[in-house]
Amino acid sequence: MELKSYQQKVIENLEEYLTYVQEQKDLKTAFDKYWEDKIGPYNPLDGTGMQPYKNNIPNAAHVAVKVPTAGGKTFIAVNALHSIFQAYDSSKPKAVIWLVPWSNLLQQTVDALSNPEHPYRQKLNTLFNHRVEVYQKEDLLQGSNFNPTVVKDQLSIFVMSFASLRARKKDDRKVYQENGQLEAFVSQFKNSEHILDGVDDTALINVLRYLNPVLVVDESHNAESDLSVDMLKNLNPSFILDLTATPKENSNIVSLVPAIELKKEHMVKLPVIVYNNHDKTEVINNALHLQRKLENLAKKQEAEGGKYIRPIVLFQAQPKTKDDNTTFEKLKEQLLSLGIPENQIKIKTANIDELKSIDLMSKECEVRYIITINALKEGWDCPFAYILASLADKSSAVDVEQILGRVLRQPYVQRHKSFQLNLSYVLTASAKFNETLQSIVKGLQESGFSEKDYRKVDKMTEEEKKTVIADPVESFLFPEQQTEQEEDENIDTNRVTFDPNADEEEPESTTVIDEIEAIAEEQNRQLEEQIKEQEQQPVDDNIFQEMGDKVKRYKVKEAYKEFIDKIEFPQFFIKVTASDIFGTDEELLNRESLLKDFKLSDEDIKIDFDKISSDLYKIDLEEAKKNEYRPSFTKIEDNLVKDPIAEYILAKPKENQITDITHQVMQIIGNIYPIPDQEIKVYIGRVLNNMNTEQLRDILVRKWSYTDKIKSKIRQLADSYAEGRFMDLIKSKRINTKGNWNLSMEIVPGNTGSSIGNSLYEKEGSMNNFEERVVMELGTSSNIEFWHRNLERGKGFYINGFKANHYPDFIMRTKSGRTILVETKGDHLDNADSAAKCRLGNEWEKQAGQDFAYFMIFDKKEVEGAYTLDKAKELISMM
Repeated sequence: MELKSYQQKVIENLEEYLTYVQEQKDLKTAFDKYWEDKIGPYNPLDGTGMQPYKNNIPNAAHVAVKVPTAGGKTFIAVNALHSIFQAYDSSKPKAVIWLVPWSNLLQQTVDALSNPEHPYRQKLNTLFNHRVEVYQKEDLLQGSNFNPTVVKDQLSIFVMSFASLRARKKDDRKVYQENGQLEAFVSQFKNSEHILDGVDDTALINVLRYLNPVLVVDESHNAESDLSVDMLKNLNPSFILDLTATPKENSNIVSLVPAIELKKEHMVKLPVIVYNNHDKTEVINNALHLQRKLENLAKKQEAEGGKYIRPIVLFQAQPKTKDDNTTFEKLKEQLLSLGIPENQIKIKTANIDELKSIDLMSKECEVRYIITINALKEGWDCPFAYILASLADKSSAVDVEQILGRVLRQPYVQRHKSFQLNLSYVLTASAKFNETLQSIVKGLQESGFSEKDYRKVDKMTEEEKKTVIADPVESFLFPEQQTEQEEDENIDTNRVTFDPNADEEEPESTTVIDEIEAIAEEQNRQLEEQIKEQEQQPVDDNIFQEMGDKVKRYKVKEAYKEFIDKIEFPQFFIKVTASDIFGTDEELLNRESLLKDFKLSDEDIKIDFDKISSDLYKIDLEEAKKNEYRPSFTKIEDNLVKDPIAEYILAKPKENQITDITHQVMQIIGNIYPIPDQEIKVYIGRVLNNMNTEQLRDILVRKWSYTDKIKSKIRQLADSYAEGRFMDLIKSKRINTKGNWNLSMEIVPGNTGSSIGNSLYEKEGSMNNFEERVVMELGTSSNIEFWHRNLERGKGFYINGFKANHYPDFIMRTKSGRTILVETKGDHLDNADSAAKCRLGNEWEKQAGQDFAYFMIFDKKEVEGAYTLDKAKELISMM
């Protein structure tokens, strides 16, 4: 199981933030600058920019990722753990406390992270070399395979509920009590700073505090109370990662996923079709018919090679009182009286749980109808749930927000052939339909979506809405204004036309189902068009749209608007074999296609390790002054580094040493897309196999420095191969250029630069001194129409090719109609990377045609293929 593109973006955002932490050495400064560079500085007057970092839990980096329901928060967190531990001191125990708000979610999480067949556990095993142990609270209290030795050599995940730690009276919780099973940890305590006052050293809470764990807080919007904040503080964390669809005001968001990204990846059934019926009888009748319609479509799809789907209706009943469960039983009796088999109906309430131990996804399962109120809250997920049928009193605004998210998850995360199976449905009979819609909007928002994600149909007449029961207070105070009271509404089974024994081969339909289907088809068509448009946009653009007015945008100047659509920037396309065996097709070139046949494991392993820097930088957290903590970077001399695992590894046979050291090196290297991990692993093994015992000992002591050398060599080999492949394809006419990118009407530069004449936009992105000088001397020349500071990181134009997305610094347009790309380089940047970008840029110019040019500009230094500033000025003035 691999990350979806938007999930990978979340991981990249998190790693980018961690880089800022390393650079700034201060959590607040790092967070604020991270967002300032993305969307501009925070301005409290107009609300633009991200609000400053909130230091909620001193002594810990505390950040949140916003991911809508069904967006795969758990899988994102699994991958995020690798990024977090990669950034922090690797000699510390890899301890994670995974906090969940409900018991059912706790068991789901434990099962997913423990089961070796589950994709989440498989990913953990890959990332952490199969050294992963998952514990529940009972395991920890009993010391079951939990001791100082094992936690040093593995990733330890402690899955716990908020309730087990969130205690007003510490005596009420076993985690705060003396525990002889954990006595072995006490001998490891070098000081008593982490010991809570009045709590025994051996208490589980103190052992957890000693481990200085990373916290993963699932559904973190449930952990905002003072009691919850105290709970987090008590755990003495080093890092806190909040996972939620609805971050609170005090969250430090480092990444957010727009709902459109889930739609693109077929993660959710959207939009929601909302149909307001005349009464409860119609709700039940139409729900039964719609379920049958969807199931027939699912069976037909399965017969044609599709996957098994059994659409389920969630009947949301409304009891008379909190403790009155007769409503559920009554509804069940009415469904049974229609001839529906009892094994197809289950009740799930606070007091009745007929779903326990049932696998709703199994083909052997017969359940098609689930009766509940709000018992199926967050943490319950069955992608077969398609229809939410609310049977609240007609006079009530339907309260669906707590359960709406349960029908949004898309089965098998794929687009289904029948469009009806790609949407979800809400059926109601509410006289207060406008209030019901607000409840649906709130429900969507609580799941991370918006009011754009539903479509409504209201069939209840105004006369019917007037006959509903009035508010009892208003009835008492203003009896003369009240209309006829409605009696307790019963289900009229005589009006239910659904026949559970009907021949499934016979097409079954009703006027309402036909109407719902027509609406669904139109909404699905609009959705597909929206997705097609969105696929052309970088993920960042969608994120900025999601953030709305927080993002500071700058418009193109009025005088230059006509140029926006006229200039179409060429990019490289590669010819690929089309589905038609007699022809070819083209797709945008990327490094993945160039490195498709690259076999790193066969490449040379000659690396000069003689000039390795002994400076090692690790993240740690220290107290700067009272109540203020910041990350510090400790320079560690070689002779002071004592890795407790080193001697243990070196005592093994050489083959096992290489396996262990390879894993450590890969942990630091991380992902080198698109080179497969297995290829990297084999290559590192070959490098290590060529070393003697002393070199292996040295690499354990200075693995960061050795890893930098190895990673640099891998990139060099990949770049060389990609460039050779690129030039071969150019020569064989398999690569060509065509227009594919346009300037935007608005830009989001983040930090802005000096105001210099002739700029394309109201404000341009920030520039260093040499870049400003280049613009002053070139961009304001008499023959230049305008200039633009090209943006990086997915915001601007890039030359695609053998170098990973080369973003030139400037775009200039001459009055004669030529477009010039300018890449500036300080004289000290004459290196292999600059040379490769220069070769790519010059080849782009050659292929793009007469109307485009590329200049790499150094100040004074003469470099092959590039130009000095004076020479570039002379040539550009003639264009």
